[in-house]
Amino acid sequence: MPGLFITVDGPGGAGKSTLLPLLGAALEEIGHTVHLTREPSAGLLGRAARERTVDFHGLSLACLVAADRFHHLATEIQPALARGELVLCDRYVPSSYVLQVLDEVPLEYVRRLNAPARRPDLALILTAAPDLLDARLRERGAHSRFEHDGSSGPEVRLYDELADLLIEDGFPTFRLDTGEFSPQAAVHAITRHASALLSRNQAE
Repeated sequence: MPGLFITVDGPGGAGKSTLLPLLGAALEEIGHTVHLTREPSAGLLGRAARERTVDFHGLSLACLVAADRFHHLATEIQPALARGELVLCDRYVPSSYVLQVLDEVPLEYVRRLNAPARRPDLALILTAAPDLLDARLRERGAHSRFEHDGSSGPEVRLYDELADLLIEDGFPTFRLDTGEFSPQAAVHAITRHASALLSRNQAE
């Protein structure tokens, strides 16, 4: 069976951490071998990018994140896909388009930096109303300096503004508002979409 590469992006508080384990379990129940991973990765480069956003800014952080991505692809994602596994990745290139632009890196630079990165078979974009996201972030706490300013509005707007560009750059997007769907309903919708995509890939 061919592998399938699914990425999950969206603003902080959109529900990625809640949804991914549920989605992985649901996909395993219908017969897929699921490989859960995330970016920045658990490797040396990824830990630096994840844990030291206070120290790294702008171009240096954008390049560090991209370097971790290419290493992650070569050492973990592509081998799993070659084994026929379904890879679920928490954050990928769409997050770079948004977060690096918020960090004052020109969008065109971010696009070119990430142009060689493998495109997913499905790019899930989770979202919700900014006030709901802000309430969730206050409840769980911020994970990086990008979540410390108390407002999700700019991040949500950028995901909205870049939706067409992501498609143009080869990211087949599927968008879900987690303020309107329960985690279980979202998992059902995504599982159905992923299964249809896998069946189409097998037929080809």
